Amino acid sequence: MKSISRRSKKSGLPPGTLVHIGEKRTGATTITLFEYDASHCRESKVPSPENLTVAAEPTVTWIDVSGIHQLDVIEAFGKRFNLHPLLLEDIVNTEQRPKVDEYDSYWYVVVKMLYAGDRPKGFLVEQVSFILGSNFILSFQENGRDVFEPVRERLRSGKGRIRQSGSDYLLYALIDAVVDEYFGVLEAMGERLESLQNAVVANPQPATLNDIHLLRRELLVLRRAVWPLREAVGKVERSESPLIRASTKVFFRDVYDHVIQTIDTIETLRETVTGVLDIYLSSTTYRLNEVIKVLTIITTIFMPLTFIAGIYGMNFEFMPELHSKWGYPLVLLGMAAITIGMLVFFKRKKWL
Repeated sequence: MKSISRRSKKSGLPPGTLVHIGEKRTGATTITLFEYDASHCRESKVPSPENLTVAAEPTVTWIDVSGIHQLDVIEAFGKRFNLHPLLLEDIVNTEQRPKVDEYDSYWYVVVKMLYAGDRPKGFLVEQVSFILGSNFILSFQENGRDVFEPVRERLRSGKGRIRQSGSDYLLYALIDAVVDEYFGVLEAMGERLESLQNAVVANPQPATLNDIHLLRRELLVLRRAVWPLREAVGKVERSESPLIRASTKVFFRDVYDHVIQTIDTIETLRETVTGVLDIYLSSTTYRLNEVIKVLTIITTIFMPLTFIAGIYGMNFEFMPELHSKWGYPLVLLGMAAITIGMLVFFKRKKWL
């Protein structure tokens, strides 16, 4: 999960030049076609963009593309659907921020898709680009892993109102599936944060600090993915474009509310992580102070004992105590009395 991307290979190139920026892949791009209306739904695999056709209304066409690393396929889509070169450039650049761009006869929408999968820590980030037309949607994914299977199942089974609605409702359903997955990622991060809180209080270790910094970095990535989406969804909701029907704007308003809830949760988690880090630093400082306090007390107790032992360790001939029969036990008793007296004094001062 990179926080800083390398885009230097685009330096000096003219606008609209296709340069893939993102994870390198070698697999072939797959194209899935859905054509549906209120009475039927047809799903098929398409070998190339040249074989694609968009059915007439009221049939809605959804073309899902998995893999954007094959630039010739993206160029073929641009020619087939007469897409703007700058739009194609944004599709193959996976470092785009969520946004909505309006063109003459279609919209371009970018979202960040997050999913935890089988990972014990962290999550995967993938950019998804949507092109909304009057009766079609093109979706471009970095790879074949997505959160759209519930939408596909609703199309196949005809449940809900998705097959009775247009392409704008399909766009809502896809974006809603992406946003709903944010809550699952946040729940997993909240559980990890709770475990970190317990570890910090019970027994903070250097590995705990690494986990805290990892969680902070993941929250930063999540924040960068969600904050711009609020503006993008709000733009769709306020739009006067004929591509978005008034009946669908209500559903986009619901997605907007979910995005706001996600942002609030992210900010709460970030503040909590900062508090956990402060607790970790305070705990380690407290433990270090306790160790230093014990060592200081031990040193303080042994200082007078060392002084007495030093005096009687001098090799002078005329030292009366050296020839006394009770000199040795009296000195030991004196040392013991000093030690006990200092311990009592430290106890009364509550230093022990």
